[in-house]
Amino acid sequence: MAKVTAQLVKQLRDMTGVGMMDAKKALVAVDGDIDAAVDHLRETGMAKAAKKAGRIAAEGLAGVYVNGNVGSITEINSETDFVSKNEQFQKLVKDVTEAIAEGNPETVADAQSIKAGDGTVETEILAAVTKIGEKIELRRFARVEKTDADVFGAYTHMGGRIAVLVTLEGTTDEDVARDIAMHIAAINPKYVSRDQVSQEEIDHETKVLTEQALNEGKPANIVEKMIQGRLNKYLAEISLVDQPFVKDPDQTVGKYIESKGAVVKSFVRFEVGEGIEKREENFAEEVMNQVNK
Repeated sequence: MAKVTAQLVKQLRDMTGVGMMDAKKALVAVDGDIDAAVDHLRETGMAKAAKKAGRIAAEGLAGVYVNGNVGSITEINSETDFVSKNEQFQKLVKDVTEAIAEGNPETVADAQSIKAGDGTVETEILAAVTKIGEKIELRRFARVEKTDADVFGAYTHMGGRIAVLVTLEGTTDEDVARDIAMHIAAINPKYVSRDQVSQEEIDHETKVLTEQALNEGKPANIVEKMIQGRLNKYLAEISLVDQPFVKDPDQTVGKYIESKGAVVKSFVRFEVGEGIEKREENFAEEVMNQVNK
C-alpha cells in the first residue's frame, strides 16, 4: 500500500475542500492515488469543490494577437503578480505573441529563436529576467489560421489573466466573434460541442455518476434515468454550443450563432497558471531560517 503522507492529504484537501480525516480516508481507500481519491469523494458526495484542481496557481499574463488571417495566443509566466503590471513585461508579452503569429514555430523550444522585439524571444525574455529580477518563461502558445470567409474573435479579460481566440465560420462579423470570445472567457467551456467529448471521458463521468447515485440510496430502477439526466447536464455544461449565452441566457450559444448564419470552427482559451501548483510562501519561517544560519 502506498504511504499516505501529510502533504498528499493537504493536496487533496486543497483540491476538494473536504476535511483532513475525510481526505485521509479517501486516499487510504484508493491506495494513495490522488486522482482516484477525488473521484471517490465525488462519488460519496463529500467533495465540495473538486473543480479547484484546476485553479490558478502561477502568475503572469496571457496575450492574444490577430493580423489578417493569422492569430496567436500565448501565456508567459512570472513568479509574482506584481510583474504583470510592469510595462516591460507587458511589452514582452505583446512582442512574443506577435512573433508567434509571424514566425510560426512548432514548439516552445522552436519559438526561442524567432525574431521578437529587438532580438529573439529568448533574448527578450532574458533581458526581462535581468531587469525585473524574476524567473520569466514562455509556457505555451497556439497559432491559428483562417480563410477570408471566417472571422477571429480575440478577447483578454482581467488585464490579461484570461485570453481567448475563437474562429467563426460563415460570418465576417467581428462583433459576433468578440461576443463569443467573451462568453468563452467567462464560462470556460472545454469543447465546441459534445461530439468532441471522448468516449473515455464519458465513460469516466458515467462511472462517477453511477457510484454517486447508488451512494445516495436511490432505487435501482431510477438510477439509470438519473445517470442519463446528469450526464446530459454535464455534457451541456462543458460544451460551448449548449451553454446559455452570457449576453442572452434565454438562448444557447449554438442558437445565437445559428441566427447569425455561422458556426464555431475552433477556440483556444488560456487562463494564467491553470494546472500549475503554486509555491506557498511562509515568510515567518523564511525569516527564521535566515536568522538561524
